Formats: sequence, C-alpha cells, structure tokens
Amino acid sequence: MDHAVVIGASMAGLLSAAALHRRFALVTVLDRDTLPAADAHRRGVAQSRHAHGLLAKGREVMDALLPGVTAELVAQGASTGDLQRQARHIHAGKRLARGDSGLTGLLVSRPLLEGQVRRRVSGLSGVRVLPNRTVTGLLSQEGRVTGVRLADGEPIPADLVVDAAGRGSRTPYWLGELGHQPPQEDRVTIDLRYGTREFRRAHDHLGGDLVVVIGPTPDSPRGGVALALEDDRWIVTLAGYGEGPPLDLAGFAGYAATLPAPDLGHLIRSAEPIGEPRTYRNPTAVRRRYERLSRFPDGLLVTGDAVCAFNPLYGQGMTVAALQAKALLDLDLRPLPYFRRIAAVVDAPWEITVGGDLRLPGVEGGLTPKMRMVHAYLDRFHAAAAHDPELARRFLRVTNLYDAPTSLMSPVALLRVLRNGAPRAVPVPA
Repeated sequence: MDHAVVIGASMAGLLSAAALHRRFALVTVLDRDTLPAADAHRRGVAQSRHAHGLLAKGREVMDALLPGVTAELVAQGASTGDLQRQARHIHAGKRLARGDSGLTGLLVSRPLLEGQVRRRVSGLSGVRVLPNRTVTGLLSQEGRVTGVRLADGEPIPADLVVDAAGRGSRTPYWLGELGHQPPQEDRVTIDLRYGTREFRRAHDHLGGDLVVVIGPTPDSPRGGVALALEDDRWIVTLAGYGEGPPLDLAGFAGYAATLPAPDLGHLIRSAEPIGEPRTYRNPTAVRRRYERLSRFPDGLLVTGDAVCAFNPLYGQGMTVAALQAKALLDLDLRPLPYFRRIAAVVDAPWEITVGGDLRLPGVEGGLTPKMRMVHAYLDRFHAAAAHDPELARRFLRVTNLYDAPTSLMSPVALLRVLRNGAPRAVPVPA
C-alpha cells in the first residue's frame, strides 16, 4: 500500500506511524500544533505538566516498535527500575510487599518521552511529521475514505486514515456526514481534579525508590503519585474526586497528609520545590464502542484516546495506545476486525478503572452485585499482598496489562489469599 495519514502527533499517533511505516511506502502525521524543536510542553497535550505513567507493557511494546528507544531515553536521563523492588504501592490502604516482579518501568517526563519518540518516528524511512496542519474533514468516494481535507482546503489523498486526535476526535461527526451511525459512548462522570508540583530530587529521598503510588479508597477518595524524572527531579501529582489539592506548598503538603499513606507527605516536606505548580480537571472517562457498529467506512481507523479516554490517575493511556498501535501490524486492516482486536485491548483496563471509580463517593453510577463481591475479595487480596510478595507481583502484572484481572482469582491466588492471613475471601461469581 502507498500512503497512510495519521491525524495527531500524540503518543498514539506517533506509535501508530511507527507501526504503519512497515506496511506503507509513505506515512504522513498531521498535527495542528507547532511542534517544539526541543523537548517542551505543548498546547495540544494539556496534561503534559503532570505525572505520566508508562506501564511496563507499554515500554516493552514501544521498544518493539522503535528498537532501542528506552536505552536512548535512559542516556538522556530517564530511569528504569523494577516496579516492585524499587517502588512503593499502596492500594486499598495496604502497602504491597516488596519483591522482584520482573517488570521494568521507565520513569521519564512526557516532553522528553514524546520528543524522543517524535525524533525516532520522523527519522523512519518514508515517514513525515507535519505541524500546523488542522484536519477539518474526510475525503470519500463510493463509501470509502480516501484521504483528509485540511483547514486551508488542501486535500491529502490516502489509502488509510488513522484518527489519533484524542478526546476531541471528530470521527463521530464525520461518520454522520458519510451516512453512518456514530458509536455508542460509555461515560463515567468522575470529576477528577489534580495538581502537580516538582521538587529537587536527592539520592537519599525515599531510600532510593523511584516510584510512589497511593490509590484512593472509599473512605479517602484521594490519591497521588511521585515519579523520579530526569535532571534529578520529582514530579508529584495529587488528585481527588470533586475537589483537588491547593497549589501553595503548605496546602499541597497538607493535602498529601490526608492520603491513605504518609509517603508523599514526607517527600513534599523534605524536598526543595522547583518550578510552578499546575492544576487540571478531567470530568469524565469515555469509551466509544466502535466495535459494536455493524457498518463502518473502509479506509478509516481510530485509536488512542479517540477510542477510549481513561481516568488518568491509573496511568494506562499511553500503554493502551501502544498496544493499539501494535494491532496495526496485523495483516487485516479492515475497520470492524481492527475495532474488535483493540476492544480486547481496552476491556481489561476499562474494567479496572471503572470498577475502581464506581466505589468512590461522588462518582456517578452504581456497583452491580458482582462488582461488590469482586471488591470485597480484592480488599482481602490486598491485605494478603501486604506480606506476600508473590500476590503483590500478580497484582502488578495485572495493572501493567500483562495478565487479565481474573488471574487474581485463580485457584493458586485464592489459596495464597487464604493462607497468608487475610480475612476469609468471599466467593466470586464467574
């Protein structure tokens, strides 16, 4: 095939281009932003000043699409480490046991990560990344998408168009113009509000650990994360449902002190603040159910946040985008088979995030009886994982998208939960 067009130079768009260049003679990535020459925040990535988690599975897939990119990022100051041995995970109010997970995390700022990926993708044979190009419509012929139209009226013909334009994707509207139904949307109103500050990182902070993750609980619907970044920095993001942290240093530290564990509060009080604090609000998590459509125009695919925009507190977006880019390597690029493939990628992280959010006060929607039983079991699972490194490792494999959530309820896991002193596990329906 000759030409593929990708709408959006997001991480989803860039990794999609990395996959498509193996299939197409020419790949053109179009972005409405002025893309920075140096690694810097840009307007089109509103969350880039906040903590970004790239899960171990996402790093692995990114390295498969762009061999050696992790090593290149480490050479520029990023860190890697075992996500159980060198990280502090507090979930359901329980501190998970340490051990060797075999899961390698990559700690890097969004500007450096995106900048290096953009440099690598731009250097691929037959790939061009063009800034200041706003796509306003699709070209079509006999029901097939044949390219895109830019704001200045310029047509760009293509054999395949991939929409990686994020939450603001216009594909649902464009489908109507082509005589197709838009996809059903699943929405969860979360009203997540968060604030971020950066701090100077000393080597003795947190005993040399690289990551702190503190999840919210029904009794304390606040959470936070600290990640070690290049240039000896910490980035600390604190978040709440319906209310966020104050940005002044005293208020930020006070908010951290209300979390289910004291680690972030201690770090904030002991580290030197640098830079300006930032805030952000995410009102909803949205999943567009393209896989349920019976008709869809050939020549058009959708990926990344344009398909599913997760609650960012869980850090799954970039990894899911990488897995969806990998799905573009399949020989069958017809829309409906593609959407079914990526639905299987989205199902588990969507189940994890929505199930977790619906437990929290202020999140709209009710828990089903099955969800209640699952959560009752997981509370007991986390209690056991606080002193069973193997259970902690199994949990991290699920949250890093290696294993299905059902693996936490396997006979072996159930036995360890019972044997390791947690309250009696409740049965979970199949």
